Amino acid sequence: MSADQMSIGEMLAATVPMARTLKLEFLETTSDRAVVALPDQSEYHNHVGGPHAGAMFTLGESASGAIVLAAFGEQLARAVPLAVSAEIAYRKLAMGAVTATATLGRPAADVVAELDAGQRPEFPVAIEIRRADGAVTGEMTVVWTLRPNG
Repeated sequence: MSADQMSIGEMLAATVPMARTLKLEFLETTSDRAVVALPDQSEYHNHVGGPHAGAMFTLGESASGAIVLAAFGEQLARAVPLAVSAEIAYRKLAMGAVTATATLGRPAADVVAELDAGQRPEFPVAIEIRRADGAVTGEMTVVWTLRPNG
């Protein structure tokens, strides 16, 4: 399967070792939202039996990367997406499988317009991490940039 035929989830699993290691499941990836699941795996549990904070961070960051690729994949020939900063808040105890849902914090067209104007745009991606009962266990923001090539 060529890169052009791969889904974003398949591409991330193939190119990002941590996504493969944690067996992340890319459930939905569009330019409007990305949904990624972290299966319940005892080897990645913390001291209270839920997913380790680092695994939850990787889940959220991976969901943010998936939506960035979906929204700005057409820009990859002229710009590289890079995470600038990330912040996470752990709200409730996470137990079992958890799912991260990422959404863009700015309209993609505005970001592309800044890139067109020769700027290096920055934009936030908001992520909610939920357990199976729907409770929000974590909230995360990753700020991304599109760094122009050359």
